[in-house]
Amino acid sequence: MKNDATEKIVMLQSSERCFVYGLLGLLPGIGIPFAVMALWMGGRARVREKRFWNAAAPYRTLGIICAALGLIVWFFVAAMVTYNASATNDDGGMSCYDGGGD
Repeated sequence: MKNDATEKIVMLQSSERCFVYGLLGLLPGIGIPFAVMALWMGGRARVREKRFWNAAAPYRTLGIICAALGLIVWFFVAAMVTYNASATNDDGGMSCYDGGGD
């Protein structure tokens, strides 16, 4: 059975983890799962903020901002790389094959 102090500690730890994972969400490539986890933890901490005052609310806010920024940037980069790969290789992957003739 959880008491109020335990729930408040969990809320503060979730806010701090949201900040750390949000910063890790800015890393190229590997940051996407961290950004998703930061958004998840920030949401869970936000639900608990309705009952308790959160001293780590600025960390949660910054973590969510960093995570959202990381997701937007890295999905945009992935979309651009995918588009560029499909646009430059529109001949079906046969650009290096010269037909085998003399």
